Amino acid sequence: MVGRYAEPNATVPTVAILLSSYNGARYLDRQLASLLGQTHTAWHLFWRDDGSTDDSVALLRRFAAAAPGRCTEIPTDERLGLTRSFLRLLAEAAGSGATHLAFCDQDDVWLPDKLARGITAMRAVAADAPTLYCASHIAVDAALRPRRTAAPLRRPPGFPASLTHNIAAGCTIVLNRPAVALILASAPPADTLHDWWSYLVVSSAGGTILADSTPVLLYRQHGGNAVGIAASMSRRAWAALRRGPVPFMRQLRDHVRALRDRPHTLSPPARQQLDRIARALAGGPLAKALVLRTPGLRRQTGLETLVFRLWFLLG
Repeated sequence: MVGRYAEPNATVPTVAILLSSYNGARYLDRQLASLLGQTHTAWHLFWRDDGSTDDSVALLRRFAAAAPGRCTEIPTDERLGLTRSFLRLLAEAAGSGATHLAFCDQDDVWLPDKLARGITAMRAVAADAPTLYCASHIAVDAALRPRRTAAPLRRPPGFPASLTHNIAAGCTIVLNRPAVALILASAPPADTLHDWWSYLVVSSAGGTILADSTPVLLYRQHGGNAVGIAASMSRRAWAALRRGPVPFMRQLRDHVRALRDRPHTLSPPARQQLDRIARALAGGPLAKALVLRTPGLRRQTGLETLVFRLWFLLG
């Protein structure tokens, strides 16, 4: 049974925090403590373990016992993997009455105003407009020693840029209910990530993407991350070159196909752009070169865009 919020003030937005754990016992205590330190206190934690063999479940249950009425455990019925586990949590929490939903990684540490910044930013958008908020972060090592702050975006987020790469780190994302409804009505490809898919679905529907340049959490890099970050944009581009076009183009084709399978959720411009891109992907080099002129079909930097265009032409 999904718990419902007991709101002391109906005007205060409530946030369902979604945490999927998997062998994260080493880091969970700090993350859970940072939830209790949030200045926006109207939240409820929905958590699900994906088959841990360490003490993750025991830690989360102890936390729930110490915070009665603030946590809901979603039972583990099978091993789902990162994306499907988060989407299961999203589906379970959607019926809770929360006004907003936020993904939460097990190994980060949220800064005190993490939720408050997202809620405040989203107040500027109509409540019925699908909206995804994301933010910057401070990369830290396993001992929480700062390494660097994420570089600010050089170009505005949106569609079709969301096809070229993901700028929305899942651990920073806050969604409103219309955005959640869109995501739950979609069918993500098997190998995509929940945060990139959320960004793709909301942006292709003509929703609002709010990108906050202020860091909202400590993003722990410890070598065992499900998804890590490159040290710089140039290194990210170099890593892409080393991987070659095959994995990227396979994912791009999967994303285009999955989005086009739900045409009723797409904005008219996105539907037209996806149709042109799909035709180009099925065509020759000239068709691909021409569709690369689509406004917005580029990454954040010139170097990254160059790599993207090269892979698109070769793939």
